[in-house]
Amino acid sequence: MIRSELIQTIADENPHLYQRDVERIVNTIFDEITNALAQGNRVELRGFGAFSVKKREARVGRNPRTGDSVQVDAKAVPFFKTGKLLRDRLNGKA
Repeated sequence: MIRSELIQTIADENPHLYQRDVERIVNTIFDEITNALAQGNRVELRGFGAFSVKKREARVGRNPRTGDSVQVDAKAVPFFKTGKLLRDRLNGKA
């Protein structure tokens, strides 16, 4: 599902809300999650999962096309861990 499909689904399930308001709500939620992660904070959505930031150290990588060694800089990457409720639903237990 992409963002526009999510907005449309929420708007369809809540006919009392304007689609532009639903779009603003969804964008605000994603922006707040992004801002929290950019500050190095953890975002937990109970029953769904938790977003966090993991640090990757600098390392020597390999260019797959040429085989040459390449220096890869340290970086921060987003990480998502599913919550128990979501894991159970995916595995047909709930």
